[in-house]
Amino acid sequence: MNVFIIVFAILLASAAGWDLASFTIPNFLSVALIGAFAALVIAAGMAPGAIFYHLLAGFIGLAVGFTLFALGYIGGGDAKLFACILLWLGFANLLDYTLLATVLGGALSLALLAMRRLPLPLSLHRQAWIARLHDAKGGVPYGVALAAGAFLILPQTEIFKIASTI
Repeated sequence: MNVFIIVFAILLASAAGWDLASFTIPNFLSVALIGAFAALVIAAGMAPGAIFYHLLAGFIGLAVGFTLFALGYIGGGDAKLFACILLWLGFANLLDYTLLATVLGGALSLALLAMRRLPLPLSLHRQAWIARLHDAKGGVPYGVALAAGAFLILPQTEIFKIASTI
């Protein structure tokens, strides 16, 4: 396994875990994802045309993400994470990834709604992050769905093949 893919996976898992525990995704994770992608571009000697399409996917992700943020559907960290993942995956995987992440986000939302209808055992209520997840007024940690979608689609992506050749 390539070091760039490992770094990508660690950063995604960190973002998902952070979002699950606190409903936030720190900016340093988004910056690290962008920096790791830039390092991959340099190490792979990626062609300018390929770089353009990855940047285009990232900017589309940023525009869509911040539109959803402005409408109150997702958090700002989720919007930035979505853009960073699309930067990595590129334009070729934009629609497949977006559909997969949307389905996973819907499943996560339904699971949380169902969980929130059940009483939380006292032993779990003492765990602040679980109590936050169980709170009916709480949001949905979409970073979990975004990361899961990226993990599922990654082996079939162009960036995975490029990273494997370095």
